Amino acid sequence: MQETTPRQRLAGVLILLGLIVQIAGFTGELSTAHAVSYLLWAGVALLWRDIPRRSRFQAGVLIGLGAGMLVVARFVYGAEVDWPAMLQGNVFVVAMLVGVSFISLIGKQGNKGASGSRLTGAGGVLRTWLGVHFLGTILNLSTVFMVGDKLARRGPLTIPQLLALNRGLSSAALWSPFFASMAVVIALVPDVQYARIAMVGFPLAMVSGLLTTLELRRRFDLADVAGFSLSPRSLLMPVGMALLVMLFHFWLTPSLTIVSIITFLLPGVALLSNLPQGPRWTLRRIRQHTTTRLPAMRGEISLFLAAGLLTIGLSTLVSAAAGSDWTLFATFGAPQAMISFVAITLSALAGLHPIIGVSVLASILNMQGDEQTLFAFVALGSWAFGTSVGPLSGINLSLQGRYGVSGYRMMKNNLGYAAAMSALVLAAIALVAWWQ
Repeated sequence: MQETTPRQRLAGVLILLGLIVQIAGFTGELSTAHAVSYLLWAGVALLWRDIPRRSRFQAGVLIGLGAGMLVVARFVYGAEVDWPAMLQGNVFVVAMLVGVSFISLIGKQGNKGASGSRLTGAGGVLRTWLGVHFLGTILNLSTVFMVGDKLARRGPLTIPQLLALNRGLSSAALWSPFFASMAVVIALVPDVQYARIAMVGFPLAMVSGLLTTLELRRRFDLADVAGFSLSPRSLLMPVGMALLVMLFHFWLTPSLTIVSIITFLLPGVALLSNLPQGPRWTLRRIRQHTTTRLPAMRGEISLFLAAGLLTIGLSTLVSAAAGSDWTLFATFGAPQAMISFVAITLSALAGLHPIIGVSVLASILNMQGDEQTLFAFVALGSWAFGTSVGPLSGINLSLQGRYGVSGYRMMKNNLGYAAAMSALVLAAIALVAWWQ
């Protein structure tokens, strides 16, 4: 494990404090929004030089644009700008991502948690996809490394294996309530009907797995391609966590959003699961996580915070320049949703993370009622397939850094898949719009 510097460890502590303060705010006893945003941004500032060059450039552009728009709105159009609150965009999402990261402290994720059978052929590809998909609904990106490292023990990962990892995880964005995509959506459109999203998104995700298996069997000789299947016992933890979230959401803390529940529940479960080993053991694991894992999240944290600042800046400027009643579309129905999906997905090919397109779109729409659910499906669909094909998406950059595959090679191999799934998403958009 790479040794961290005092600066990085301090940044990890600030990020942890941001999570703790955010959880404290759920009690409703005090307002913590300013403190959380300042702590998280301070952590990013300390880690800025460590962020990969491309990600740093992208985040820097977003920050510059967001701040510049606020300045223009204030001094050109005379808008009232709440400067102390300008850094609060997406802090709910970032706090949830930090909370979810503590799932790695539950058990021994890198060892027994991933134990399962190994097989080859199309069945192996499908089971790799299924394992990454379902375990990834809770563990997110860490699942790719957990399964990928197991497969890599037999030799360098092949393109079919990498594509199964990529698509298995990214397609979970269509329905998983634990994904950052869902957190962003709920933050932007809090009245979204999750049940409707899941009823359409989950079957679409299953089609993704089937299409991946059939396509890879046609394009590659899979006879010697090793697959990986998670054992049923390994799925007990993510299923149990999902049930706990539903328990809190519907009965114990119905006033809190799913994002808020996940933010405090996963760290809480991680803490309780370690306490039987003793307080000293527990503190040692938390300290290690704080000083190593949290600083390693600098890329995604900086991107989400920067996109949040852009959203605040753009919405403020648009409101000041065009009036608060101006929106991109007078109504948000199937045609507008389809155009938005295509635009966001194509922007991912150009290297923009879907969160940018989703955030920008939300800031220039005035959605009411069921339009929010339709927007949510557009956002999740573009996220699922934009990240799978985008050369600079988090999943492809992670695969490049871990296993040495070019993000552009992943993009090339995913173009046909993304086109086919996008056609299905467009049909699903029409279904969701009709359902309203």
